[in-house]
Amino acid sequence: MNEKISQMDKELLNEVSNLENMDKGAYNIRKNGQGIERKVTENVRIETKTDKPGIDIYVKENTKFEFIHIPVIITESGLNDLVYNDFYIGKNAKVIIVAGCGIHNDHHKDSQHDGIHRFFLEEGASVKYIEKHYGEGDGEGKRILNPVTEVYLKDGSSMEMESSQIKGVDSTIRETKGELGANTNFVVSEKIMTHGKQFAKTTFNVQLNGKNASTHVTSRSVATDNSEQFFVSKIYGNNQCFAHSECDAIIKDKAKVVATPEITANNVEANLIHEAAIGKIAGEQLIKLMTLGLSEKEAEDEIINGFLK
Repeated sequence: MNEKISQMDKELLNEVSNLENMDKGAYNIRKNGQGIERKVTENVRIETKTDKPGIDIYVKENTKFEFIHIPVIITESGLNDLVYNDFYIGKNAKVIIVAGCGIHNDHHKDSQHDGIHRFFLEEGASVKYIEKHYGEGDGEGKRILNPVTEVYLKDGSSMEMESSQIKGVDSTIRETKGELGANTNFVVSEKIMTHGKQFAKTTFNVQLNGKNASTHVTSRSVATDNSEQFFVSKIYGNNQCFAHSECDAIIKDKAKVVATPEITANNVEANLIHEAAIGKIAGEQLIKLMTLGLSEKEAEDEIINGFLK
């Protein structure tokens, strides 16, 4: 890596995008609102947008199992970074995309990153998308992350999205939208933990337009202290299709969690299911672990870590 990347930068990058695997494929590193390093491959082309901040990523058809890393890091307090990234995945291509943002803020001004990612999958394409968000620093300035993900699946394509926010993000509004064609599959797994006075809102809006389209949305979250979380899931069955949405949350202290499901069947063959469960850690779980010699806090941590795995 070049001289613009410090040891702190490497530590942030490692939190959101495994450095050991980054050089195995194409990548683009963005720091404090600017692209600082890039690598392309025979099958993956990355171009800087000319009309707004961001990049376009083009994957050739029939590409098999390549990695693409597009991490963002912010170390400048008071920076408000906005980026637009578009992914064009060729017919029958199969790729793994690792994204995410790490913010280090030691000062009093807020640091914010808003990333708008759009995925356009051609017929038969398959994407696994891993997105991690992380914040650190001792300053009073907030660490704010607002990701938007839009997914457009043509017939026979599929996308699996894993999103996690486990530490250090003071405020986040997360939006995920999907438009699914025939015989497509969109799987979303989200994990969020909040503490202190942190705020997190997640909104899913999925349109099942094609015959035999399917989606499975899962959110697991832990809210502690005085933090607040809101989960909104809107799924529309516009054809013969299947959808399963579930929200599971553990709540502690004076935290607040709100889950709002909305499932709409616009076709008699639409099969839509929503489940939600919010509650405190079960007492029998704590007792069982404490009989093994763990303190109450250690037992709680063990249960929470297992829940978010």
